[in-house]
Amino acid sequence: MSAGGTILAVRPEPGLSVTLALAKGMGLNALGHPLFEIRPREWTVPDAGGFDGLLIGSANALRHGGDALGNLVHLPVYAVGRATAEAARAAGFTVAASGTGGLQAVLDGIEGPARLLRLAGAEHVPLVSPAGMTIEERITYQAVPLELPEPLRALDTLALTVLLHSAAAATRFAGESARLAWRRNAIALACIGPRVAAAAGDGWRAVHVAPRPDDRALLEMVRAQCI
Repeated sequence: MSAGGTILAVRPEPGLSVTLALAKGMGLNALGHPLFEIRPREWTVPDAGGFDGLLIGSANALRHGGDALGNLVHLPVYAVGRATAEAARAAGFTVAASGTGGLQAVLDGIEGPARLLRLAGAEHVPLVSPAGMTIEERITYQAVPLELPEPLRALDTLALTVLLHSAAAATRFAGESARLAWRRNAIALACIGPRVAAAAGDGWRAVHVAPRPDDRALLEMVRAQCI
């Protein structure tokens, strides 16, 4: 990475502030501006007695679930990763399992038969239900697009490496590259996982993928490979 090794984080709050604080503690020069904002969606809680657990792929499902979550707090949570598991415990839930390789891997590790309630965002990864497993979905939040501020709109001239924490962010960033006519071969990406890198598409100067899907692993990779 050139120009002083500056990185740009584009994830929404509150994760953006967490990433910037961690980057600062690691000695990285990081800027931040969210490409979208997470907002709650109205949703109806089904009869919790018909479920054996909750399947949660993002802490946003808990942050924006509202008072309705109180009707589900007795159900064990199967969380996509550590941050989501921590958010579940903070909200009063018991975590039955948390993964490191995506929500499908978590689902595949659950002993069935079971009926699960999935709390998700409006844009979410489709899952394949194992034999004996049924999943009902409720959408608790949505991502609302935001535009980059004027100083960042010529991003392909700034020699930044961009951190992408989700497929939604990668898709949004790729869309902005087309809208603003960026030269992709002037922009390097650091992605939290292979699915995120795939969502960003081709043509970038470099695409680095973290060895583990967590913030620290992503930033350690940036420090080791990109600076």
